[in-house]
Amino acid sequence: MSLTPQGNIVPIVPPAGPPPLPPPEAPSPALGPGPSPGRSWQNRLLTICIAIFTFEVGLFLVLFPWMEDTWKVNYLRSLAPWLQNLWDQAAFRGALTGLGLVNIYIALRQTLGLFRRS
Repeated sequence: MSLTPQGNIVPIVPPAGPPPLPPPEAPSPALGPGPSPGRSWQNRLLTICIAIFTFEVGLFLVLFPWMEDTWKVNYLRSLAPWLQNLWDQAAFRGALTGLGLVNIYIALRQTLGLFRRS
């Protein structure tokens, strides 16, 4: 309720909103969600490529820190000479190895998930 300048009481009517939407229809089983047959092989190929890349990065991170000849002389070490003490610690090498093992685990999970879906 509100008052007009003359002192009359006028009811406040809320503005009319948009009309209600009709309820959604259930999708038919033939047109239900899911990958289309044409995209299925592309999705599998992409998953295989990502799994291979992830596995290779993991294998690199597991092996490279423990190769003494290449670990001591590489470009990344020369970028941050103030971090050479950290670079030489076995704990840092172990952390990189652990990260590599996580990458290998992710690659194997992707590959197993791909074959489990088929």
